[in-house]
Amino acid sequence: MSGWGTGYSFRCEIVDYSRSPTALRMARTCWLYYFSKFIELLDTIFFVLRKKNTQVTFLHVFHHTIMPWTWWFGVKFAAGGLGTFHAFLNTAVHVVMYFYYGLCALGPAYQKYLWWKKYLTTLQLVQFIIVTIHIGQFFFMEDCKYQFPVFLYIIMSYGCIFLLLFLHFWYRAYTKGQRLPKTVKNGICKNKDH
Repeated sequence: MSGWGTGYSFRCEIVDYSRSPTALRMARTCWLYYFSKFIELLDTIFFVLRKKNTQVTFLHVFHHTIMPWTWWFGVKFAAGGLGTFHAFLNTAVHVVMYFYYGLCALGPAYQKYLWWKKYLTTLQLVQFIIVTIHIGQFFFMEDCKYQFPVFLYIIMSYGCIFLLLFLHFWYRAYTKGQRLPKTVKNGICKNKDH
């Protein structure tokens, strides 16, 4: 919200390199977002340590390893502007996602509140569609002087790649039923496919 809720244009927003309060706040926010990508990478480490190897998928590893690497470039050269909209949207989705994971961690007694996993995946898909459309508008603007167009190509590529990977996950999980949500029977949490 540092930029997007305080006056940023949803069309063309160049990176502000001044020392204005808004520019400095956005730079700090970008650094926090960058740092959060390393915290999210810990998910993979925890999965491996807990021997939850079925959760260490290509989608998970790709997403959590590529984001910190590319966000270093974003924070170093373009901490603000048009290229940060996807981070704003991604942060909002992650708040909802980690709320869901928090409910999961509370144990079998809370499984009845986890009926909305499919809708969480839908939210992630909508996020990638919005990101791709938002960045895509740059290619139709004649007067946008965004300083690092290469970042916009990377973000658009991410939007498309993640959309395809999450669509594949959706298909496997909810159409083919290979990763259905858990259910509770007599207080014992069980997978539907066992």
